[in-house]
Amino acid sequence: MLVRLVDHSNGWNGNYVFVSESAFRFLRKSEVAPGDVIVANVGANAGTVFRAPRLPYPMTLGPNAVLCRPDRQILLRDFLYYFLSSPPGQDLLRSIVSGSAQPKFNKTDLRNAAVPAPSLPQQRAIAAVLGALDDKIDLNRRMSETLEETARALFKSWFVDFDPVRAKAEGRQPFGMDAATAALFPASFDDSETGEVPKGWAVDALDGIASFLNGLALQKFPPIEGRPVLPVIKIAQLRAGAPNERELADAAVPAQYVIEDGDLLFSWSGSLLVDVWCGGRGALNQHLFKVTSDRCPKWFFKGWLDHHLPSFQAIAADKATTMGHIQRRHLTEAKVAIPPQAVITAAGGTFEPMLARAVSSRVESRTLAELRDYLLPKLLSGEVRMRDAEKLVGEAT
Repeated sequence: MLVRLVDHSNGWNGNYVFVSESAFRFLRKSEVAPGDVIVANVGANAGTVFRAPRLPYPMTLGPNAVLCRPDRQILLRDFLYYFLSSPPGQDLLRSIVSGSAQPKFNKTDLRNAAVPAPSLPQQRAIAAVLGALDDKIDLNRRMSETLEETARALFKSWFVDFDPVRAKAEGRQPFGMDAATAALFPASFDDSETGEVPKGWAVDALDGIASFLNGLALQKFPPIEGRPVLPVIKIAQLRAGAPNERELADAAVPAQYVIEDGDLLFSWSGSLLVDVWCGGRGALNQHLFKVTSDRCPKWFFKGWLDHHLPSFQAIAADKATTMGHIQRRHLTEAKVAIPPQAVITAAGGTFEPMLARAVSSRVESRTLAELRDYLLPKLLSGEVRMRDAEKLVGEAT
C-alpha cells in the first residue's frame, strides 16, 4: 500500500492505492512501518507532518513525501514528530522550502535542518506529555464522529424514511423512541409532490427552510498593519477544520461574514462538504455558504443538508469541464419534509444534545492542540518545568 498525504487527510478511510508485489520489492528502501514520521515535501502542503498508521498491509512511501527515521541514540521518533509538527518545527520546514510556483524541498534539505536534541530522557518525557494531549484529542474526535454518525442515522430514520410513522401504521411502537415523542408522529401518509409524506406534514425547498449566505472575495479586505485581522476560512480550512494563520483578512468585514464556533458551513464548489465550524473566529471566503435559519433549529436543517449532500456531489461531479459546483436552483429543487412544530420541539430533546456535545468536544480539542503547541517550545527552553507541564496536561485531560 502506498502511504500518501491524501490518505492521512482523509482519515485513513480505506480508499488506498496499492502496488504490485514486484513493485513493493523494488521500493524496499521506502518501506514504511507503523508510527514512522513522514513529511510532505512538494506543493501547497509541503511541510505537513504525519505518522504512518497501523494497517493490515505492507506499506511503502508514496510520492511527494520524505520518510524520517532518526538515529535513536540521538533523537527519538516521537519527539521528532512533535517537534516537526509544532510551530517552531513548521517554521523550520518553511525555511527550507524553495520555489514559488511549486514549493518543495528535498531529503538533503531536511537532513541538514537543525533540530533540537535534548537528552533522551527529556525527549521521552516531552513526548509522553504531548502524547497524553493527543490521546485526549483523538478520543474527542472519535466521540464526535460517533455522535454525528448516530445523529445522521437517526435523522434519516425519523424524517426521511419515516420509520416511526410506518411502525405506527403497522401497530408497532417506534423503535428507540419514547412514548411521548412517538405520540406526536401520525400513523398514516398523505400524497405530495415528492411522494408519500406523513399526514399533516408539509413539503418545502431546502432554501425555504434555511438561508445560504455566500462568502466574500476576501482579497478585497487585505490585512492592514496595526488593525485587527481575522483568519480566512476557505474550502481547505473547512476540510481541515482549522484556519491557516498565514491567510488573513481585515477584521472590518461585514458582521454577517464573521464565522464563530458552531456555525454551519457548506462548500458548494470544488470539494462539496458540510460541517459545523469549530476552528475559532474567522472570515467567510467565497465558495462557502454560511447556513442559518429563523424557521427551524440547526440540527434540523443540518440533517436535511447532510441528506442532500451526496446528490449535490453527484451534480458537481458531472461538471467535468469546469470546477464542480452546484447552483442555487439546486437548493430549491432539493425538497424537505417538515413536521409540525411539536414534533421538531420534541425531537430536539434528542438531537440538540448530540450536536452540542460533538461541537464542544471539537472546540475542546482545539484548545488542547493549542496547549500542546504552546508547551513544546517552553519545555525545550526551560521556561516551563516538566512537572508543571504534567500538571497542566492532567488538568486539561
